[in-house]
Amino acid sequence: MKKREPDKFFNVILNSIADGVFTTDKEGRITFMNKAAEEITGFSSREAVGRYCFDVFRADICQSRCALKETLKTNKEMINLPATILKKGGQKVPISISTAVLRNEKGEVIGGVETFRDLSAIEQLKKELSQRYTLGDIISKNHLIREIFNILPNIAESDSTVLIQGESGTGKELFAKAIHHMSPRRNKPFVKVNCGALPDPLLESELFGYVKGAFTDAKKDKPGRFAIAHGGTIFLDEVGDMSPALQVKLLRVLQEKEYEPLGTNISRKTDVRIIAATHKDLSRLVKEGKFRDDLFYRLHVVKIDLPPLRERREDIPLLIDAFIQKFNAKMGREIEGLSEEALRLLLRYDYPGNVRELENIIEHAFVLCRGNRIDLDCLPKELIMKEEERDSFLFSKEERPIEKAEAEIVKRVLEKNMGNRVKAAKELGISRATLWRKMKKCGLI
Repeated sequence: MKKREPDKFFNVILNSIADGVFTTDKEGRITFMNKAAEEITGFSSREAVGRYCFDVFRADICQSRCALKETLKTNKEMINLPATILKKGGQKVPISISTAVLRNEKGEVIGGVETFRDLSAIEQLKKELSQRYTLGDIISKNHLIREIFNILPNIAESDSTVLIQGESGTGKELFAKAIHHMSPRRNKPFVKVNCGALPDPLLESELFGYVKGAFTDAKKDKPGRFAIAHGGTIFLDEVGDMSPALQVKLLRVLQEKEYEPLGTNISRKTDVRIIAATHKDLSRLVKEGKFRDDLFYRLHVVKIDLPPLRERREDIPLLIDAFIQKFNAKMGREIEGLSEEALRLLLRYDYPGNVRELENIIEHAFVLCRGNRIDLDCLPKELIMKEEERDSFLFSKEERPIEKAEAEIVKRVLEKNMGNRVKAAKELGISRATLWRKMKKCGLI
């Protein structure tokens, strides 16, 4: 009886914890299951004991990578392996699994133990946060973007012309697509035309099409983008680059809902919603006589101004996480995140290319990164150089006294932090790589 006394204590302890716990013999048959495991799986201990664990847990990894079987085979523990089990009633439950080997007094393997945590509440919270901060492919918690999120359904429901203004790379096309996909025209085409990428004659034929014989190589009729987008939405990107001649023809489409293909004077009716976008200030172009005021007011029915990324820095971590997930899936990698120094640099950078530039930076880092975290040396060299230029306020190359002062500052901060470069760099507000270069220049290493 005395030998069995500890078993009672273990059972009491295991049944008092919130994590599910079960043990198996070497063949994978369940020998014990605590109360939390009963609640998470829906199976009682009486139903589970004696059955193979995969019959009870029915996890998505049971067939491809059984965590406990792998632990028993390799004698290596697993910590927080994500999985999804199928509850007795058929509901899916997200869990994290940890496993270990069980041994007897002689050190012989007699089975395994698995602990698992129900992540349903955490996953639900993540889902709610994701819905709160995303709209389709748009990710933001910036108050200006959130205000646009709030009015976007109303904009989409109407059929009014929309003008989206913002710097290159701010996501104008994503907002145009979001408006289309929430609108009554969602099942019709979404057609994009870059008005700044084509010369006038080509752009006109792209927009309005042409008939056979309109010019030498016109062997047959070709529909334009307005015809292709019929019933749907046409997105006119960089509309500020459109010539005055084409501005007149676009104005007619907006006013009369009709156009003429090249080579004919017969008008064609069109039923499209126009969403225009530009990185230029159209009101300023109107004042300068470079853009028609009547067209501007036709396009300006509903206006959306997108802030640049440097004015919504709180979105940078969200965007980085999204791009890491994207490139992990695309490249088959398992990058977990960024080092503190790399993240600090990206949070300070001004992003002249906005969100598109940040995405390119993360893709560049994926190419160079060999571990599971993105460090400074994985980022583009130009960013490191700009960081150094930013840090140059500490001294001037032209003045020797300031160079000496800089050396003294670096030396004092290093001494204060007991030679810890990470802490010293943080206190100085510079990257570790920049600190190393300053130390080398000052003769401190």
